[in-house]
Amino acid sequence: MSEHSRTERQLAARLEIVHEDERLLVLNKPADLVCHPTKTDAWSSLIGRVRLYLRDDATVHMVNRLDRETSGLVLVAKTDAFALALRRRWESRAVAKEYQAIVHGWPSADEGLIDEPLGRDEASRVAIKDCVRADGASSETAFAVERRFLRSEGRFALLTVTPRTGRKHQIRIHLAHIAHPVVGDKLYGHDEECYLALVESRLTAEQRQRLLLPNHALHAGRLRFEIAGEAHEYVAGPDEAFRRFCAEGIGA
Repeated sequence: MSEHSRTERQLAARLEIVHEDERLLVLNKPADLVCHPTKTDAWSSLIGRVRLYLRDDATVHMVNRLDRETSGLVLVAKTDAFALALRRRWESRAVAKEYQAIVHGWPSADEGLIDEPLGRDEASRVAIKDCVRADGASSETAFAVERRFLRSEGRFALLTVTPRTGRKHQIRIHLAHIAHPVVGDKLYGHDEECYLALVESRLTAEQRQRLLLPNHALHAGRLRFEIAGEAHEYVAGPDEAFRRFCAEGIGA
């Protein structure tokens, strides 16, 4: 395939490609895009866009997934063998993941480790919601404060977050647990009514204003791993809304 035709197909599929070779496609997933196929059109999911780009007969293995509103790096293997090798690295916790998050408030320490077990939130009306609970699965999240800033809405901090385990919604739950929820988080950052209103297409203008951002401010920005002695590292920046929210703040 010529570089020109590759670029045309990339634009048609609406993909931001970070890296591509014969075994691997690395993408920067935008916020508000699901990874899994949907019943609407080919552009409504990340995997649908990948198939548009690689053609329907291509081998496509999505190695990792991100929540709909979480932006950032997603790996797609182009061969069965490389997909298996990557998944084994993931399962053995041999992949270093680094996120950026904008949170409400200023953490008291410049860095810390949140070591709290996670499990189903049985008190919630939201089936997918988890929480910190004593009988939950072991979960660890490290964080470091990169910047503290002020806006008219209050105090905020930009964090680098490194999950040491890979539980569902782990980063968002842990940060909310220490009273610094992710900005824009409709499920863990506010009354869960915001989330229910979103999925039922009845989110009000007042609710959107309280959320401050259209999507929660969590971005998977860096991945590092080794396969067969070969080092891989991929980096991608967050979207304009994320960057602007920080840039408009006054440094403390």
